Amino acid sequence: MGKLFGTDGIRGVANAYPMDVETAVSVGRAIAHYFGTAKERNGIICIGQDTRLSGDMIAQAVSAGICSAGMNVSLLGVVPTPAVAYLTHSTGASAGVVISASHNPFEDNGIKLFNSDGYKLEDKQEDEIENLMGSGSSKIAHGQIGHTRAAENANELYFEFLQEAVPGLNIEDLNLVVDCSNGATSHIAPELFRRLGAKVTPIFCIPNGTNINDGCGSQHPEKLSQRVVEHKADLGLAFDGDGDRLIAVDENGVVLTGDQIMAICARDLKIKGNLKHNKVVSTVMSNMGFHIAMKDLGIELFATQVGDRYVMQEMMARDAVLGGEDSGHMIFRDCHTTGDGIMAALRLMDAIQCADLPLSELSKVMAVFPQVLINVDVTSKPDLNTVPDIGNSIKAAQERLGDQGRVLVRYSGTQLKCRVMVEGPTLELTDDLCRQIVGVVKESIG
Repeated sequence: MGKLFGTDGIRGVANAYPMDVETAVSVGRAIAHYFGTAKERNGIICIGQDTRLSGDMIAQAVSAGICSAGMNVSLLGVVPTPAVAYLTHSTGASAGVVISASHNPFEDNGIKLFNSDGYKLEDKQEDEIENLMGSGSSKIAHGQIGHTRAAENANELYFEFLQEAVPGLNIEDLNLVVDCSNGATSHIAPELFRRLGAKVTPIFCIPNGTNINDGCGSQHPEKLSQRVVEHKADLGLAFDGDGDRLIAVDENGVVLTGDQIMAICARDLKIKGNLKHNKVVSTVMSNMGFHIAMKDLGIELFATQVGDRYVMQEMMARDAVLGGEDSGHMIFRDCHTTGDGIMAALRLMDAIQCADLPLSELSKVMAVFPQVLINVDVTSKPDLNTVPDIGNSIKAAQERLGDQGRVLVRYSGTQLKCRVMVEGPTLELTDDLCRQIVGVVKESIG
């Protein structure tokens, strides 16, 4: 993987390298040179963004780079990441660009890419684009400079796509609380659910550029949980800043993980005969309880490295229709090319309506093993196998757990952090072992 691209595109603090204007222009120019050979497409690159204060700056800089290399830009404005994927493909664009740092705080921003079919790029493709940046891709003659146009109906096209994605969905009896994390779904999700007949109480749907993901959304569902109980709602739905994640809350205020939502949807798809080949794809971060649930349901499970694009690649290789991450990314390949939080919410509500059971009952399809995940700030990212103290602490913890748990230590693909995750039979033991490893990581590379 290149120096700039991480697990999900390029990410960093806005207005500082690599999220500065100069680099964004260079990225835009390289993107245009890379996708400019797609003659069968329309020569337009779609750009969408979330609600961060720095979004306009980065989007305009990337747009300038694209135009300087002779391609045109369709500015979609503030739309969820999955909307960019859909609109890129459906409008015949050559590529799609999302300006977002997903669930990160507002100070960060990022650039992630979709190809003309609406799929995230493979590592080798991102490396090629990064190499084009390093080669100083040349500008073209002034008479061939591209132009920008604002897309007038981006949100409405995405509305129509979502409404058609779950035929026959009836949510007129549902009372929802919807947390949009003051992000890209703020003006879409509540309105869509209202159009479909639900009673909706929106929270954290007034973005101001600096409040995205601030104590709300999929990363912080505590207030959503409180509101669900207060409003006697049937369920709560929480999205992240760019709308590709979903976390749900049941009618009792209990927060469900992405794995639990995916288990409910896998069961629903299998009952309906729509779970192709009885296969589901997840990542190495999925809870042990999810593995057990899939085995009990007679579903074959395949695991990938962390990152929803790797999940999609494995889904395509296995011809699976459902995949995702415990973090809330869920991909329904029968109708979309990437993770979509709103789509996942629609599928979850369809499962609830078809089963005619409350979410608390449906969630019993999976028992969640106690899990502790601690992020450790690090100064560098050496191969963990080359740091003896860390390796020994991991080995000791795994030996103590035996077959009743597991340890996973990995670096963040987008931040200078080491993620230490331990699952075990009790929360006390799990927390103790996790903190022991964290202590060693801090001493060794913190």
